Amino acid sequence: MGKIERFEDLKCWQESRSLVKRIFTICEKSRLSKDYDLKSQFRRAALSSMNNIAEGFARYHQKEFVRFLDYSQSSLSEVKSIVYVLEDMKYIEDEDIKDLHASVDKTRNLTLGLIKYINRTTNAIS
Repeated sequence: MGKIERFEDLKCWQESRSLVKRIFTICEKSRLSKDYDLKSQFRRAALSSMNNIAEGFARYHQKEFVRFLDYSQSSLSEVKSIVYVLEDMKYIEDEDIKDLHASVDKTRNLTLGLIKYINRTTNAIS
């Protein structure tokens, strides 16, 4: 992996940004638009994932970056859990449910992959 100088270059952040956009769009066009508490929680969890990647990238120590990446992937688990609520309540279309699950899984896997990469390279240097 080449040297990454901006958080915007991280694949996990790019995917998270795409997920946030998708969630915001879904929140406005579905029955979810009227459930203000759930909509707010859904949006905040997605934003937390994206923003924790950016915040962690700005930290001085790799260990702190990994900690924020862990927060990010945890927020993605919250997003995924909310998707199940949306499915159970029939708030959004089945196709959107499938897309959200796939997007959350992809973003989480990229984030976990970055954590593993950092831990592997950090341990190799130590």
